[in-house]
Amino acid sequence: MEKAAGSPSVGGSYPQKNAEILSSQYGINLFLAGLLLTFAWAVHAVGISKSHLLSYLITLMLIQLLWMLWYLCRSCTQRRLIRDKDTHAGARWLKCGITLFAVITLILDSFKIGYYIDFSNCLSPTEGIFPVTHAVHTILQVYFLWCHAKDVIQSFKTLERFGVIHSVFTNLLLWTNGVLTESKHQLNEHKERLITLGFGNITIVLDDHAPQCNCTTTTLCSVFSQGIYYLYPFNIEYHILASTMLYVLWKNIGRKVEHHQQHKTPFKFHGITVGMIFGLIVLTSTIAIVVVYLIQIGRSKIKSELALTMFYLHAIFVLALMCTAGIVALLIYRLEDRSLDNSKNPARKLDAELLVGTAAGSWLLSWGSILAIICAQAHPKYTWYNLPYSVLVIIEKYIQNLFIIESIHREQEKVNDDIKTLRIVTISRGSTLSLTPSYKEIYNGRAARDDGEVPCLFKGSICRRENDGGGAKEETSQENSLVVHSASDFSFYSSSSVTNSKRRILKNIAAFLFLCNLSLWIPPAFGCRPEYDNGLEEIVFGFEPWIIVVNLAMPFSIFYRMHSAASLFEVNCKT
Repeated sequence: MEKAAGSPSVGGSYPQKNAEILSSQYGINLFLAGLLLTFAWAVHAVGISKSHLLSYLITLMLIQLLWMLWYLCRSCTQRRLIRDKDTHAGARWLKCGITLFAVITLILDSFKIGYYIDFSNCLSPTEGIFPVTHAVHTILQVYFLWCHAKDVIQSFKTLERFGVIHSVFTNLLLWTNGVLTESKHQLNEHKERLITLGFGNITIVLDDHAPQCNCTTTTLCSVFSQGIYYLYPFNIEYHILASTMLYVLWKNIGRKVEHHQQHKTPFKFHGITVGMIFGLIVLTSTIAIVVVYLIQIGRSKIKSELALTMFYLHAIFVLALMCTAGIVALLIYRLEDRSLDNSKNPARKLDAELLVGTAAGSWLLSWGSILAIICAQAHPKYTWYNLPYSVLVIIEKYIQNLFIIESIHREQEKVNDDIKTLRIVTISRGSTLSLTPSYKEIYNGRAARDDGEVPCLFKGSICRRENDGGGAKEETSQENSLVVHSASDFSFYSSSSVTNSKRRILKNIAAFLFLCNLSLWIPPAFGCRPEYDNGLEEIVFGFEPWIIVVNLAMPFSIFYRMHSAASLFEVNCKT
């Protein structure tokens, strides 16, 4: 009987598992085909033009648009049905972040439309259709994520798996296209800087994809072409965030959700003043360093070397502070005895995997720089600063990953109902009775109400009763004021005070690291990349091999900082 009863559920799981495998393989093949098209366009393969790549991307976006419209229409018709929700997925702050990036992406699309209009005589029509389709795709996708990122889909599961995974890999391809376009622009600037630094023995050929015709309005063309590359970092972050949110939605299809109360964790500035102040100092100084770096690099050999030295010294100082803050946070965790939440959570698992996976990009670049410094025959003075910088990058990410992953797995602290209530009663001759609120009442945000009756306290305490109807009174008086307390109450009050101090320190550390990660996201995202500019790695590994390594690893390094900032924001809310 048990076997017969269990067989339907077991048999029913096979089609869903097969659908998961088939949809994942469909998405991977979709991505690989687009990746090869992108690579072929990048290396000027015969018979492959940019219009072929854009046509492929437009087709993928149109298919996703059709699926999202079908899902939204079906959701409207079933609005009255109660649906399961994953409360851990699609946090409000994450939706606000992706909305901000989406708005800037729409500005980027408008710049591309303007650029196409100015060069319409020699550009393919697909270069005008692509930004329009992408703008519509962006608007509908953000709306879809706001409304349905928390959904746990239980109907049409096989079809929905293919639709969601199609959306995941479409965003990954759009991310890849943005990364490649932005990297080619940075690479051209990098080649020009190497000439200034005196690396004339490196063969430098500029990779130019500029239109072969004149612009109708020169000023606007300059604004559009330059503005596009400053907006690409936001477009890149938008697509990678969208793909991660959609991946969590895909993992949640058919999942059985445990229904439990979700504790709201709003972000509050109270108690994190110190961390915010130090973080804002780092953020301001980083912006100043990036501005000076971009102005000075490539002007002359001396100015370029000074810019690199300035960057390394600032980065070393910031990374050392971040390592110290992370170590302090981990030491506080070691002093606490709190259990970890090991329940199934796709969003949390993905966060941890992305932290470690994307950190590997930075570690690859750092080890390459360390090896280049060891093996190089000649060492310009500024290259020696690269050694402590690279070592600290490895250590800082290692410590920060430990802190974030442990933080998101720690169970939230709850109030123990068995704890005795702390009350301090002061009774003076001829004075009124004063009763302080209990700790539990203070925690819940409400004070004890004075309704004319004071409850009896602990055993052996003083109890004062008044009976208005009978007029009889029972009083106990003493010569001096008395404070009645229990030793266990004060030990609890002391321990809670220590706990609050630890929490305050952890919140300040999380706020500081949040702003530091935003600060360290800015330099590589906006073209401040010493891995390109110091020239030592190109001599040791060769120009082309090292550039390939940098172009592959840098996008993951940039994403790591933004993802770490998002995770630390969540840690700050949860602590």
